[in-house]
Amino acid sequence: MTLEELVDCSSNTDVESVSEALEELLVAAREQDCLTMGVYESAKLMNADPDSVVLCVLACDEEDGCDVAMQIHFTLIRAFCCEARVDLLRVSGMRRLRNVLGEPGERDLHCILVTSPQAEHMELGAVGRFCEESRTKNQWLPCVTLTDR
Repeated sequence: MTLEELVDCSSNTDVESVSEALEELLVAAREQDCLTMGVYESAKLMNADPDSVVLCVLACDEEDGCDVAMQIHFTLIRAFCCEARVDLLRVSGMRRLRNVLGEPGERDLHCILVTSPQAEHMELGAVGRFCEESRTKNQWLPCVTLTDR
């Protein structure tokens, strides 16, 4: 059993507003060139400059849950984030995530890092508060579902 299976993603009442804030944050960070996408690219950045990372998004749908290699990558990235005190968020809804970021199907979006935005985006605070509140409830990997609109 993985940590994700132990955490109930539906237990937080703010999840819908947080998912909207996350979408806005990702779009703004992309426009500011403050996103690193892909498991390998994210691991390289976390190793080289962990202080520049303010949020890590681990994205995966149910069909990806059986991918052992991805779960190992996620475990290592979570360890990096915990060590560097980077907010961490688990996201499902890969199709919506691709639509929000305008990415084609072949780009790896399983791990997305938001680096220090040039202008502090107000949605970063909302997502950060959600992560902090989840940690106080012993939910070390808060979950958000992005739904198609």
